[in-house]
Amino acid sequence: MKDTPPTATANSTTQAAPRPRALLRALQPFLERLITRIDARFSAFIQPRRRRANCIVTPYIGWGNPDQLQLTGRVLLPRTLPPPRMGAPRWRNLIDMLRRLFARDVAGMQVKGTLNGQVHYAISDADGFFQLQWQHTGLGAGWHQATLELEGRAGQILSPIRVVDPQQSSFGIISDLDDTVIKTDVRSLTQMFSTVLLGNAHTRLPFPGVSALYRALLRPSHYKTITPNDNPIFYVSSSPWNIFDFLRSFLQYRNIPLGPLFLRNWGDSLFSGKGHSHHKLTIIQDILARFPELRFVLIGDSGEQDPEIYAEVARLYPHRIIAIYIRDVSQTARDFGIHRSIERLSQELARLGVPMLLTRDSLAAASHAFAMGLISAADLRNITASLEKAEHPAGLSFV
Repeated sequence: MKDTPPTATANSTTQAAPRPRALLRALQPFLERLITRIDARFSAFIQPRRRRANCIVTPYIGWGNPDQLQLTGRVLLPRTLPPPRMGAPRWRNLIDMLRRLFARDVAGMQVKGTLNGQVHYAISDADGFFQLQWQHTGLGAGWHQATLELEGRAGQILSPIRVVDPQQSSFGIISDLDDTVIKTDVRSLTQMFSTVLLGNAHTRLPFPGVSALYRALLRPSHYKTITPNDNPIFYVSSSPWNIFDFLRSFLQYRNIPLGPLFLRNWGDSLFSGKGHSHHKLTIIQDILARFPELRFVLIGDSGEQDPEIYAEVARLYPHRIIAIYIRDVSQTARDFGIHRSIERLSQELARLGVPMLLTRDSLAAASHAFAMGLISAADLRNITASLEKAEHPAGLSFV
């Protein structure tokens, strides 16, 4: 007689507790409505009081082409942070970082922006953000400054704007920041929180060779015949806008080329389901659309989803991507699967004519860039010398 399989196993399977991710997805609509309602009531109470206080304009870095320029910023209540220094105690760095993360935004403030005689206005939204746009300003390629002020308040502030003329640049660079330029250890939550919260712009470390490599890529090259201006660089990261001042100070202190930064508003996207990949892909597509004549080099790392995101960009725009450089942040044998995945992506993109390199140091990326005519022989020697001088553990360096 054939045994009848017990039904207990099936029943226990069907009655098993839902997995945490499934439970979170089920609760997400409720959490979104709850947080939205709480935020709306809190804003209705606090924002009128904040608008009567002493507010400040915090501009980011504007960007665009000669025909269309935009500048994003935020209206906040003022906070005073001490300048970063190497000897600052870790508790001081922690307090400063928390004050950044819990910035007090001010909604409903009118911001006036003047650029080359053109005046435009914007109103700060529920999170304090605003965006100014100018058309046909007559400005040439290079760095310029806009003047910002709050209507009805005294004082002005200057904000940098990068105007890019594709006809006067060889190519552009789009780079990640965390674990690509600045050491963050995103693959270890414990180490990441320690690194991010307890450091400052002077104590945080770049990867060896990153400054020399990026400065080489930005110099006019023989990749195009007419290159009177530096090549533009854009930084796309999932870090919050709250730490913009920290990242800008870090780039300047480490002599890493400055460019427009595209960060995330965590308050708006925490429960939206539009995470790291969506944010990066959307921004990169916006940059490529703004400069349709310009080709790009993409630089990232293997710690999150940069290979997959950049591969999708290359599939959508195969003739716009010159090369993709991925820094290898693997540390254990379990990362073998990541290597295999990137290898498969590399083989796929090679058929599209887009090289993707997985490498642990700047020299490999620089050598490939030199072979493609993106940097000069003198630049390659400078990068090599920079790596030789750097004091770092064997095997940890930058792509």
